[in-house]
Amino acid sequence: MTESAESLAPLILVADDVPANVELLFDQLHTLGYRTISAHDGPSALAACFEFRPELCILDVSMPAGDLGIDDRSTGFEVCRRIKRDPRSARIPVIFVTALNDTTDRVRAIEAGGDDFLTKPHNRLVLGARVRSLIKLKGATDALEESFRKMRELEKVRDDLMKMIVHDLKSPLTTVLATLEMVTDGDFGAISSEQRRALGDAEAKAEDLLALIEDLLEVARLEESTITLQVAPTAPAALLQEIVHEWRLRFQQEGITVRVDVPDDVPIFEADPTLLRRVFANLIQNAVTHTARAVELQLLARADSNGVLFTVADNGPGIPKEYQELIFRKFEQVRTPNAPRVRSSGLGLAFCKLAVEAHGGRIWVQSEEGKGSAFHFWLPLAPPALTAVVRTGS
Repeated sequence: MTESAESLAPLILVADDVPANVELLFDQLHTLGYRTISAHDGPSALAACFEFRPELCILDVSMPAGDLGIDDRSTGFEVCRRIKRDPRSARIPVIFVTALNDTTDRVRAIEAGGDDFLTKPHNRLVLGARVRSLIKLKGATDALEESFRKMRELEKVRDDLMKMIVHDLKSPLTTVLATLEMVTDGDFGAISSEQRRALGDAEAKAEDLLALIEDLLEVARLEESTITLQVAPTAPAALLQEIVHEWRLRFQQEGITVRVDVPDDVPIFEADPTLLRRVFANLIQNAVTHTARAVELQLLARADSNGVLFTVADNGPGIPKEYQELIFRKFEQVRTPNAPRVRSSGLGLAFCKLAVEAHGGRIWVQSEEGKGSAFHFWLPLAPPALTAVVRTGS
């Protein structure tokens, strides 16, 4: 082996207090093309592991414990435990090579985090096969970890850029909306009915854009791990009627029919009404946007398991089964041949999930292609805490 090739060969730590055992393993590992370093007791094994970061450790079980505070017969197990719980070395594979052959010792090796167990005298070919296998597995794990780290860095850059752009967009858009409102109200002179209709369309689209910006800001705020809910007593029937009233013009423009159904036994509950209105707005927008024809909507509320179950159902194109989990993730979109008008950012349903979970609830969808969708979300009668920890790993 050339000097440059040898410097690139995987490094293996051999920890054993018997020099003859170390020499034998060195000879076998060198023959297989590996570099080696040695340690003669528990403390030196840990020090070498942290300093040199070997690709693999071969540990004897019985060797001097030094200052580890354990019996010499358990030194290898303790060294393995410390290797596995330290972030610097946690992914380094450990093979125990020992004269002990008791089932109890094998169990202790597994419990300590060991990756393999060989009994002395070991077979050289078996040792080589297991070393190669574990080093290959470590390489794949390291590559996956590095890929994940880079992905998280890219996500952070994207999210930081998104926040910066969104903050810069909100101020001029607010000015545009105010100007459109003034023109529509006749502050700059009389306008015709056709002009008023065109301005109304422009104002509606600007409101949609402002809602998207608010979604971006709200998702970012929810993902900051905690959110303080501004809760108030909320009557489901009154809430749904207010939402229908707020959307009445849009429903008229789109030719949408709406049915509200809230039985008398649905209880008043505690919730943040601003967040809830945004949840309904996103679910309604989702139903309206993803169909090429006038849609029929149902807004329902039911008493359910010490809480309230809300449903927003439509008779649109439906969602393929394979996408029904993905749609609640940020920036995920579903395009189907029956929904050519998709203009979604992929944020609305992600916001809904975060907002509902901030209340201690859950959200899900039932859908079948060609037969519409029903989004359900359940909320408890009161959030478990006013300051909610938001889980964003799903």
